[in-house]
Amino acid sequence: MLWRQGDLYIERVSAVPPGSIGLPHLVLAEGELTGHRHRIENDEGAVLFEMCGERFLEVTDESADLVHDEHGTIHLDRGIYRVWRQREFDPTQRTRRGPMVDDVFRVVTD
Repeated sequence: MLWRQGDLYIERVSAVPPGSIGLPHLVLAEGELTGHRHRIENDEGAVLFEMCGERFLEVTDESADLVHDEHGTIHLDRGIYRVWRQREFDPTQRTRRGPMVDDVFRVVTD
C-alpha cells in the first residue's frame, strides 16, 4: 500500500535496511517554504531511521499518526515504512553529456 501526504510518500516495506542509523526525532520531512513538518505525533510510538539519504519509519505501537498542519492525518499501523519526497522530472534540463539524475529530477517542496 502507498500513502501520500502532500509531497511525501509512504510505502510499507518488510525491513529497515541493515546499517541504517536511528535518528533522534520523528520528523519525516520539513517544508522548506512553509516551515510545516511531516511528523509522527506520538514521540514514543515509532523510530525513524536513515540510510543513504532515504528514511525508514518503524511504528512500534499499535499505530502512529503522521500529522502536518496543511494535510489530513494518516494513521499508520505497526510495521515498517519507507518515506520519500515527490520528485519532478524536467526533460528540458538534460546536459550534452546525457541525462544525469541530478540534472533532470528535483525534490518538490511544499
